[in-house]
Amino acid sequence: MNKFIVIVVLTLTFSIFSNAQENKLEKPFPRTFSHIGITVPDIEKAVEFYTEVLGFYTIMEPTTIKEENDTAIGQMCIDVFGTGWKQFNIAHLSTGDKIGIELFEFPQSKDLKPTFEPFKTGLFHFAVQDPDIEGLVAKIVAAGGKQRMPIRAYYPGEKPYRMCYVEDPFGNVFEVYSHSYELNYSAGAYN
Repeated sequence: MNKFIVIVVLTLTFSIFSNAQENKLEKPFPRTFSHIGITVPDIEKAVEFYTEVLGFYTIMEPTTIKEENDTAIGQMCIDVFGTGWKQFNIAHLSTGDKIGIELFEFPQSKDLKPTFEPFKTGLFHFAVQDPDIEGLVAKIVAAGGKQRMPIRAYYPGEKPYRMCYVEDPFGNVFEVYSHSYELNYSAGAYN
């Protein structure tokens, strides 16, 4: 009888442990952010803006990608964009914390300006961080960008966390933070 109890207890223990291990594997973990793709009307000017104003690093100079099935990149782009695009230019940059900035210049989008539609489902901005928020916003404006709002404090008179929405010279909206995302929101910025 004692052997039977021991076998049942061991079987239950093993079953509980196995289920716990399976549940651990099923629970998602926070992924890291890899990159964001931004369409611009002039790849050379965009690389200049994002490297000289925001200080991003150039990883791959502007390169022309042609619509063809002979290379892996050609096949991937046909998978993504379909057919009929003929060619486009692409450049790869990186932020100081290794997040990729993928710039695209399509001939079809030269005259198409982005519209600011924050209420429409989808991405409407990204954010960069600089402790000298006033200095960076001034550089953005001097380089042909736009300041969309005054620089605002999350905790006026309490903490120095500030933000401002801006645009690059091509109309792409982004935000500038003075401090990290975690610091801005961990204390409950909306209280």
